[in-house]
Amino acid sequence: MKKRSYLALEGIEVGFPTKLGQFTALRDVDLEIQKGEFVALIGHSGCGKSTLLNVIAGLVKPSRGVVFLDNDVVDTPGPDRAVIFQDHSLLPWLTVEENVRLAVDKTRPKASKAERRDWVRHNLALVQMDHALAKRPSELSGGMKQRVGIARAIAMEPRVLLMDEPFGALDALTRASLQDAVMSIQAELNNTVVMITHDVDEAILLADRVVMMTNGPAATIGEEHVVTMARPRERLSAIDTTDYARARHAIVHFLHERYTNPLDRAA
Repeated sequence: MKKRSYLALEGIEVGFPTKLGQFTALRDVDLEIQKGEFVALIGHSGCGKSTLLNVIAGLVKPSRGVVFLDNDVVDTPGPDRAVIFQDHSLLPWLTVEENVRLAVDKTRPKASKAERRDWVRHNLALVQMDHALAKRPSELSGGMKQRVGIARAIAMEPRVLLMDEPFGALDALTRASLQDAVMSIQAELNNTVVMITHDVDEAILLADRVVMMTNGPAATIGEEHVVTMARPRERLSAIDTTDYARARHAIVHFLHERYTNPLDRAA
């Protein structure tokens, strides 16, 4: 059997039929991710980042290619790949505790009621939301709702955590607070994480490796940059390091020099 990385995408192509014919969103995408690695996907809008994430999640079937997780083919959704969307997707009629318990009931059916309750509260404590167990989403701020969404995802104990611009709709201060929370959780749980972001600084701060996508259609991986900053990372000291400057230069250069629309450059 071929030795693969923990999460391996091989020859991924995704096409969609349109009135004007077949549209190819992704082509020849090969990506290997190690267990416990945090990978950020970055690129211009329309480059297929979310499509690629949905392929890993099993929500979109590739036209060609295969996704392997720990050497098993994955082509359908499953609790081993939890997705955190930009929208928290909490059920408004349930409390914070009940929203997280929904996921726990599905993934820990053999656990006792007390064990499931304790597990729900443990994961809410990880995101500093154990004080709001009885609150409903309407009583929470945007950042608090997203914290609950993160708690629900990690409570499923997924083998891979998929994050689709989870902080994109938040203000800068709330976003920074949640970034710190994600770094803390990842350090404690050693999750394998794939995150989509448009924010270069966010990608550098959180990720072990930044994967840069070319523009679509038929987008693919253009370059990768390994972030060499040691962990744990503290944002104020990180931005003054040579490693941070080198990573930022490489990513910004890729996004704004090599793959900017020529018409935009001429404007």
